[in-house]
Amino acid sequence: MTIPTRNHPDEILIGLVSISDRASSGVYEDKGIPALEEWLGRALISPWRAETRLIQDDAATISATLIELVDETGCDLVLTTGGTGPARRDVTPEATLAVGTKEMPGFGEQMRQISLNFVPTAILSRQVAVIRETASRAALIVNLPGQPKSIRETLEGLRDETGNVKVPGIFAAVPYCVDLIGGPYVETNSAVVTAFRPKSAQRAPR
Repeated sequence: MTIPTRNHPDEILIGLVSISDRASSGVYEDKGIPALEEWLGRALISPWRAETRLIQDDAATISATLIELVDETGCDLVLTTGGTGPARRDVTPEATLAVGTKEMPGFGEQMRQISLNFVPTAILSRQVAVIRETASRAALIVNLPGQPKSIRETLEGLRDETGNVKVPGIFAAVPYCVDLIGGPYVETNSAVVTAFRPKSAQRAPR
């Protein structure tokens, strides 16, 4: 089992997986991974490092990639984008559930709740989240939508006209979840998304 080498004790290793037959074959440019890297660059104030994978929409490939990122590369968090709709080739949720040891249904529920503020077809999205546990470590794996705008909305949530949070984004819960499974302490830029922790789990600000 690989023990990840961190440049800082609080550095979080994040796997970014874009799942698309056409992008992985070079038909068009992938937009999922650049969107995730840009958002994380704005949202995180603690150290982070990304491992990126662009793969085809194939259940065996997706599951193998998630296992590799967690078990071998040592990622604490894996974010996937794409392959979560009802089409026959959309198998990301099934491949994710196959490698998880605990399902985290609240993430998918909240993502659909956010997206329903924009489009009624949000009910067609099948995103899931799981914890993958090994003998020595654990990681959170979350399926995100495929479009950059939807990725940002589901991670950040919705704000009203005064800038106050109206519907929390899912990333508000990610740092504390990572704490609970033994990962590094992640801090966020509150102008983008505020990480929620109970007072007993909070450190003094940097």
